[in-house]
Amino acid sequence: MNSQPDAAPDAASTSPGGTADYRLTCGYGTDRGLRREENEDSYIAYDPVFAVADGMGGHEAGEVASGICVHTLAEAPQLAAGERTATAAVVQQYLDQADQAIREATGSRAGTTLSGVVVVEQLGVPYWLVLNIGDSRTYRFSQGGLVQVSVDHSEVQELVDAGQITQADAAVHPRRHVVTRVLGTGDETGADYWLLPLEDGDRILVCSDGLNGELSDEQIADILGAQADPQAAVDELIQAALRSGGRDNVTAIVVDAHVASGDARS
Repeated sequence: MNSQPDAAPDAASTSPGGTADYRLTCGYGTDRGLRREENEDSYIAYDPVFAVADGMGGHEAGEVASGICVHTLAEAPQLAAGERTATAAVVQQYLDQADQAIREATGSRAGTTLSGVVVVEQLGVPYWLVLNIGDSRTYRFSQGGLVQVSVDHSEVQELVDAGQITQADAAVHPRRHVVTRVLGTGDETGADYWLLPLEDGDRILVCSDGLNGELSDEQIADILGAQADPQAAVDELIQAALRSGGRDNVTAIVVDAHVASGDARS
């Protein structure tokens, strides 16, 4: 499917509580890469949900898994355009639905990662609700610094956490693509969640591992800092990944936050 439902490149939003007026703009794109026959990535870039799903399973099964995942989110009433009422528990309910639908459609032979953000409000204050399952990633670029918010569910991340290898070792480890948690297969399908204040100048990057597998964090940060327009940033990130080898499907979403008044952290 490798498509996204109803993308919204420029979404304006005003906090009903009056604490902060803010506007979101985003860019998005995907590429099959240079070595894969199919694109098994899917994504949704529709305010308030910006997420990337990386399917796995082969023979189009991965494409089915990732497509079911993003379309389940797109059809959720609490995640409809402009909604700000979702919680981690609500999002997990829909991920559980997607997990069951993928298992029924593929016989539990395919799975998908999912990473991204849902824009939510609490007492009129906006937040990024970051979610992650698998090894797709969500980054926050703010004041010139890049921070990976999500934590990979992968064998190499477990080795890093145990102190057995370094992050540099993980980038070239032969089992770096082995994930330990996905939707659609396996025993553990719960996502991790983080709640971050939405601040003026925030830039969120959501990507499949076809991007960060080709580019270092330093390269990603350089592009995000050099390209002011979110769509231009996405285009350059994808092209840079292709120039570096393009060994996997590459998908990226960049979301910018512009706070017009007040303090989003108040």
